[in-house]
Amino acid sequence: MKIPAEAVIPDEKITRYLLVQRARNDKSKFLAQAGFTTDDPEALRAAIQSIAEAGEAVEDRSNEYGVFHQVIGELVGVNGVTLSVVTIWLQRQIDGKFQFITLKPLKKT
Repeated sequence: MKIPAEAVIPDEKITRYLLVQRARNDKSKFLAQAGFTTDDPEALRAAIQSIAEAGEAVEDRSNEYGVFHQVIGELVGVNGVTLSVVTIWLQRQIDGKFQFITLKPLKKT
């Protein structure tokens, strides 16, 4: 299954979470390796969207909010560095639309 092109990627998720240094669950340092910064949040949005378009969504779990899906892919950074990630998407129970939740580094096995 593919994540639909009209899936929602909230601005706040990028500008106030992923690209901001945090005491816990910080992803900004990981993303900075590929040149993603608050100076150009659209670059990260485009990279996340390209993973959604290229990868296969695999159902992960569900709860009262809807069904969660994982899409594994490569974030191609603005500096040419590629990061292997797992993106998490929610198909919302309330309206069936897909929304980006987060991403995390892909653990190599």
